[in-house]
Amino acid sequence: MSLEHYLHRYGRATFTLFLINVAVYAVEAVMSKNPFWISGDVLATLGQWNYAILHLGAWWQPFTAMFVHVNIIHILFNAYFLLSLGSQLERLIGPKRVVIVYIVSGLTGNLLTLFLTPPNLVSAGASGALFGIAGTLIAITGVIGGNMQLALLNAFVLFLVNSILPRVNAIAHFGGMVVGILMGYYYGKAIKRRLTWAYTYDYY
Repeated sequence: MSLEHYLHRYGRATFTLFLINVAVYAVEAVMSKNPFWISGDVLATLGQWNYAILHLGAWWQPFTAMFVHVNIIHILFNAYFLLSLGSQLERLIGPKRVVIVYIVSGLTGNLLTLFLTPPNLVSAGASGALFGIAGTLIAITGVIGGNMQLALLNAFVLFLVNSILPRVNAIAHFGGMVVGILMGYYYGKAIKRRLTWAYTYDYY
């Protein structure tokens, strides 16, 4: 199938983000000389090494780290959830806003990680950004459905289930989720206003 088919199926922004993540992992694999497990040196260079940001001037790492993954399982799971959740969100709020949610959520999670974890920590992954996408979807559903309490409970359960495992960056998950919920609440209100206006217009 053509590239245009996948861009249409998953959304231009979502599939482009997917391609960037896959391309970055390919670069990591070549640099590590291992397609299954990325070396610590490569992760410290392309991911987020707190010490490098704080003391070596690697200010770009909180941004690049949201496209970096530590092994083949990591990239496969995150790529799957990006396509699944991102395509749903893109249909609701459009491609530009999906990119905004991904980047703002990912950056928030990585910056929280920078200031709340030890300097020698090396972290990587799109999870913070993906939690932002999930949080946005959950909040939009809560606003439109009129049950924000249930939406927040669902968000808490999702965060808890996916953040209790070892070697998981729960701080990045939390930061991404909170930002996603706030953005989803804003977008949900806007969508609800449009739906209400359309119903009123059709009714009269």
